[in-house]
Amino acid sequence: MSIEDYKNTYDRYVLEEKLILEDNSFRKYDYDKPNMAILFDTSKALEEVSKVMSYGANKYSRMNWSKVDDRERYISASLRHLSAWSNGEKIDPESNLNHLAHSITSLLFILELEQNKAKEKQWNGF
Repeated sequence: MSIEDYKNTYDRYVLEEKLILEDNSFRKYDYDKPNMAILFDTSKALEEVSKVMSYGANKYSRMNWSKVDDRERYISASLRHLSAWSNGEKIDPESNLNHLAHSITSLLFILELEQNKAKEKQWNGF
């Protein structure tokens, strides 16, 4: 963490603490945690992604995607959907769902698998 980052974090902490003390309400130290609610800024896109995930769960089974060890399959799937979208085909003919949502779903799967692998590696390091 740089000095500037520390200063910004400290400044946010002081400002939050001042606001809390002024209104005499409660204390919650979550200023440095991710704002998960910000995902709802893209609620329409998230809905499309959830449709793709639901389609896949119904077709295969929920979490079936996590059993695939070869992440290259998801890279290829994401690129196929992105290519189709780029060529003007907005809707996947098989699922009747948005190609971009399919592509994003595959990227989410890759990211989740990578995060899980990193966590597993961390735990195995002990």
